[in-house]
Amino acid sequence: MPTMAQAQTKLIIPEGNVAAMPIAITNFVAGSPSDGEVGNGVTQVITNNLKRSGLFAPIDQAAFIERISNIDVAPQFQNWKTINAQALVTGRMTRQPDGRLKAEFRLWDVASGQQLTGQQYFTSPEYWRRIAHIISDQIYERLTGDKGYFDSRVVFVDETGSKERRVKRLAMMDQDGANVRYLTRGSDLVLTPRFSPNSQEITYMEFGQGDPKVYLFNIETGQREIVGNFPGMTFAPRFSPDGQRVIMSLQQGGNSNLFVMDLRSRSTTRLTDTPAIDTSPSYSPDGTRICFESDRGGRPQIYVMAAGGGPAQRISFSKDDTNASYSTPVWSPRGDYIAFTKQGGGQFAIGIIKPDGSGERILTSGYHNEGPTFAPNGRVLMFFRDPGGNSGPSLFSVDISGRNELKVPTPGFASDPAWSPLLSSTSGQ
Repeated sequence: MPTMAQAQTKLIIPEGNVAAMPIAITNFVAGSPSDGEVGNGVTQVITNNLKRSGLFAPIDQAAFIERISNIDVAPQFQNWKTINAQALVTGRMTRQPDGRLKAEFRLWDVASGQQLTGQQYFTSPEYWRRIAHIISDQIYERLTGDKGYFDSRVVFVDETGSKERRVKRLAMMDQDGANVRYLTRGSDLVLTPRFSPNSQEITYMEFGQGDPKVYLFNIETGQREIVGNFPGMTFAPRFSPDGQRVIMSLQQGGNSNLFVMDLRSRSTTRLTDTPAIDTSPSYSPDGTRICFESDRGGRPQIYVMAAGGGPAQRISFSKDDTNASYSTPVWSPRGDYIAFTKQGGGQFAIGIIKPDGSGERILTSGYHNEGPTFAPNGRVLMFFRDPGGNSGPSLFSVDISGRNELKVPTPGFASDPAWSPLLSSTSGQ
């Protein structure tokens, strides 16, 4: 796309500012009469993504004064200032002679009349939603300074049937709940799926006949291979940031310790050796440290140690409830926080804490919240909540500031979410 004047100002939204930015997202112009439907679909997905982030307030199209019919002509910015738009998105979808779709968009700073960014993409028509997510990420990054998270997937456990005969299948969807795929049939119990850093593989546990088994599942080919038979394992392993190793907890007798397995040689190295229960390990993004849950001090708490083992430092200390326990720690992709589940006073809270133990912040609290997982940009968490009774668990997301808690749409009950890395940075486009 021909570049226009680049404005140097970023419309940065500070973390503490709750005012969402007013943004106008126009219908993507149809390059030919048959492209109108897909153009409107792209516009709707971008609008929903930005709105659900909580950082943007898309303006109702009924308020638009100007109708964009040619994105190569600069908009009349006064028309957009009149309706208080700070940013403006225009775009076009055109079917190519070879059958592919060409998607173009421009992002404008209304106050200065400058184009902030503009890109074009070519894709097969069935991937139009993916293009909408990639454009959403471009807009998000240019206006906030943070990477986006819309072009990503979530793997989770889909739950159907009565509470007594619940069928649990491994499922995967886009982060907004679209394009649900079922990866297992539900004949065996599946738990704790995790993505690999390249987004192509997930690891999960399956309880069938005998001991729990850990599988590697390639989501592109549908092939799966067994990592190993691990009696006494309670969580699926997590990958190292380079994808070459998995870290896990194995139970032996009354205690459990942490082990790391090299996926190429399948050799296993023991990392902890204590008479306690050490579990739920998670790597830091640079691979040098791990956080994990341990009851070596009496109650489950969060500890941090070097990735190769050695002394561990406790970082969780509840100020308001000395009997509180902390579990399911997971390191943010940005490295700045560790998310956790905190249990105390009959409440299950989802929170974050800095790796040195400072800055604990509770994001949401209530009955049985569990299993936090970070969006690839580290700004949003997803978790599941089970209200008990005859109903079942649902997925929710919340900003790391504790604002904008939203229910995530799923076909049925859902638990154990795990967020993928950003697809466009790992698999290309």
